[in-house]
Amino acid sequence: MSKAFTKEQTDTDHADDDSSTPALPAGTKNYITPAGFAALQNELHNLVDIERPSVVETVHWAASNGDRSENGDYLYGKKRLREIDRRIRFLVKRLENAAVCDPALHHGKTQIFFGATVTYASANGVPRTVRIVGIDEADSSRGDVSWISPIARTLIKADEGDRLRLSTPAGIEEIEVITVRYPAPQEGAMAHNSRG
Repeated sequence: MSKAFTKEQTDTDHADDDSSTPALPAGTKNYITPAGFAALQNELHNLVDIERPSVVETVHWAASNGDRSENGDYLYGKKRLREIDRRIRFLVKRLENAAVCDPALHHGKTQIFFGATVTYASANGVPRTVRIVGIDEADSSRGDVSWISPIARTLIKADEGDRLRLSTPAGIEEIEVITVRYPAPQEGAMAHNSRG
């Protein structure tokens, strides 16, 4: 076994995390909505069943072309395989540690839990709407904030009308919860539950 192959293995063994996603707090589950869980599963299946086999085929073809040291298809393919394998390991760990929480179970309630869509106003009266989701689902451009974010930690367990103190880099900000919404249970799930 060559040293290059050994080095490659040790590099990827320590790089199972995805630096674009924050780490879970120690000892906690990976709370996630059903839609977020499905998205991670779909990504994993796409990587395992479609993208990885395609890259393996390209690498195999490139390797058969001779000198590998200057073969761009081969070198890029091997690098892409390492990235795919790293992401697969990350997704498997996240899915194994997932705790799927359906926000529709709280439909009609006004207390804030995981999955709530909350509209709050700061002291200047400007409203802002956020949805509290899993770490892997957070997307600030859509107003989806992670349950471990400062705003989510401030809001969780509060109720409509509550005034809260949010710690920000600029200091303490007073906010007021205006509305709390949860998605309605899906039609199919309601029909299924009424039968069983």
